[in-house]
Order: sequence, then structure tokens, then C-alpha cells
Amino acid sequence: MSEPNELLRAARERTPSPGTPGAHLSRAELAEAVCAWLWATTDTRYDLDGHYIAKLERGAVRWPGAQYRAGLREVLRVETDLELGFSPPGTAGPLAPELSCSMAGMEDELIDSADQSISMLALAEESNVGGLTVEQLHADIRRIAQNYLKVPTKPLFQRSIVIRDRAFRLLAGRQPPRQTRDLYSAAGWALALLGWMSVDLGRMDVAESHTRTAWACADASGDNELRAWVRATQHTIAFWQDDIGRATDFALDGLQYANGTSALFLASAAALDLARAGRSDEARAALTRAERTTPSPSTSEVGGLFLCTPERAAGIWSDTHLSLGDANLTLEHADRSVALFEAAPHALRNPGSERMARLQQVKAHLILGELDGAKECLTPVLATGTEYRMRPLIHRISEAAALTRTTRYAKDPRSQFLHDSIREFIRSPATVRSPLDHTISA
Repeated sequence: MSEPNELLRAARERTPSPGTPGAHLSRAELAEAVCAWLWATTDTRYDLDGHYIAKLERGAVRWPGAQYRAGLREVLRVETDLELGFSPPGTAGPLAPELSCSMAGMEDELIDSADQSISMLALAEESNVGGLTVEQLHADIRRIAQNYLKVPTKPLFQRSIVIRDRAFRLLAGRQPPRQTRDLYSAAGWALALLGWMSVDLGRMDVAESHTRTAWACADASGDNELRAWVRATQHTIAFWQDDIGRATDFALDGLQYANGTSALFLASAAALDLARAGRSDEARAALTRAERTTPSPSTSEVGGLFLCTPERAAGIWSDTHLSLGDANLTLEHADRSVALFEAAPHALRNPGSERMARLQQVKAHLILGELDGAKECLTPVLATGTEYRMRPLIHRISEAAALTRTTRYAKDPRSQFLHDSIREFIRSPATVRSPLDHTISA
């Protein structure tokens, strides 16, 4: 099966429906608009319909005819075919999961029926927005958070913008106070996603802009778990700017709102911050508190990057022990973290945190003089695709590279091999300048 065309889908979903206020353009409406434009410009009637749009979005057709591409560019307001995910024959992408045999011959109907149902939500509810509309926004947020760093970043970034913009468009209408709070919550989660992705892409200034607005949305919604994860995102921004004082403040402030696994993340992050600041006794006390933190099981979790599992926490604890100068405990916690990641179902694994835990293993092995162990742990990280080589990962693997050049390894060819492998890896980091330079400020 072909890779789904998320760019085309995102472009359609950020285009307002002409017939349903607050809804996005359906596949049938998109096809109708393209046919109308082609008739007006070429005096020729075309038979494009919603079923063909569904095929394009599934990736079954990667290079539609020139007339259809021109019409889609015009209706969706883009300048190039690439912005809609179209590529000439011969361009291959990663395989998508195969469809169940029970779906054979039903793909178009299933996709169209969901699209039509979603577009009717605003009409079916009394206000301009109802519980089901908000439920769909939050379902989209969970999908993005849980797929982050598992699929290409650009379409997820764009879909986050779509959710943010739709939530604010709906807020401009009239709805009961409860629904207003729910919309602010949806907008806040979308902004938190944009902030976290911007950190990973190396644009801390952009991330700060997103999180300032996210915090305002969290206050307006009264969503404490959103408040906690916005603070976690702001902590991460400050952490990667080496502003450890602000990072600590954000982590500690966020703890007053945290009930779910955000409490485990923020408590662990605070311990790491204190260790980085050289406040060793406070860091050890904070680490003990983090290890005793039990998230409330009744808290609804977004998942993905907004979920702190035991393995993610163990990775942070390993970093804390490294900052405290104990390589053996670093390795112990990093090994536990990686083992838990490997045992977890694929859908629940956080690949970004897993890679960072593996680099903690690498650094601990290098400090302990175990080059072969370092090489073994580094190998899976070096297999990371270019699309997922985010700025924090590049930073961490560069730290490992520096350890290979210490005096103890000066004449060891194995060390030189590791250093050269890492140097080759960091030549191709993911960057916001390409492909996201035209959407980062949206």
C-alpha cells in the first residue's frame, strides 16, 4: 500500500467549507470546487468526485493529471504540487499498514462516510459547536501526539495548525460556557503540540510564542493537566537553551497543577535541572520524590509526547545520575528504560525518548571505558531516519561524540570509528528551515 498523502488532507482540512459554518472542506466539496474552476477556465467539464479525492489522500494516486493538479492548487491556495504531496512517478515513500481483507473494495465508502459525518456535526448540534465537534478536535490532538516521531513531522505540524485555527474560529461564535472552555482546551493542546515540535526543530523563539498562547488557553479552559503539560513544554524550551534556572521554575510551578503522568515528568525534570545546576543534595532529594510519584489513574491522558511512562521517566533519571557523576547508576536506569521501551507495544512507544535513553547508555559506557558496549547501544540510534533527527537528538549525540575524543581513547581505532559515524549522522539533521519554513509562523 502507498503512504497516505497527509499534506493533501491537511490542506483540505484547513480550507473552510462553503456550506457548513465552522466545518472544513469535505472531499465532495473539494471535487466540486475543482470541477467548477476547470469549467470556468477551460470550458471543459470534468468528472472529478469525492471518491477520487479519497484515492489521492490514501496515496493510491501520487501524480494526478495536470488539470486536476492545477485545480487543486487553485482551490486549496498553494503554489506548488509538492505542497499537496504530489510527486512524479518513481518517487517512493514508506509503506503504510495493509488494509484488512474485510475492507476490500470499501476504502472510498468508509473514508467518505466519516468525512460526511464529521462535516455534519455543526449542523446536528444546537450551538455553532457541540460536544461531538469538540470530541473530534480532541481525538485529532490525541492522534497527532501519539504519532509524533513515528510519521513525518510536517503533516502533523500542519494538522496541529488546522486544529488550532478551527478551535479559534469556533470560539468566535456562540456556545455555552462549558463548550467555550472545551474549545480553549483544544486550542491549548494544539498550541502545546506546536510548541514541542518547534523545540525539536530547533526554533525556541517560535516555541515560546506558541506556549505563551497555550498558557492563556489553559487558564481560560481551567484544564489543569493542560497547564501542567504547557509548563512541561516551557521547561523543555528553557532546558535546551541551557537556562536551567527558568527550566527549574517551570517544572516546579507545573507540579501544582499535575495529577496524571505530567506529575512524573515534571518531578523527574526538576531533579535533572537541580543536578545540572550543581545543587546535588537537592537533586537527590528531588529524584527520590520523583521515584515515589504515582500518577492518578483517573486522569485522562492525551498520550504520545504528553505521556510520561515509567520508561520515559527512567531515561530522565539516568540523565540526572550522569549529571551527578555516577555512570554506573546512569547505565542502570538507561538499561531499564530501553528494556521497557523494547517490551512496550509499538503504538505506546515514544521513539524520541527511547533514542535519548539509548544515548545515555552510550555516554555511560564511554565514561566507564566500554567502547564495545557504546557501539552496540549507538547502532540503533544511527539508524534513525533523517526526518526524525531532531535538534535535541543532535545535541545529545554530539555530547557522545565529544566523549570519544578524550585522551583515554586517543589511539583507539574503535573510538575513531564511533566519532566518524556520529559526524556523518549529524550532517543530516531535521530542520525547520526545510521543509517547514513556510508554515512555522502560521
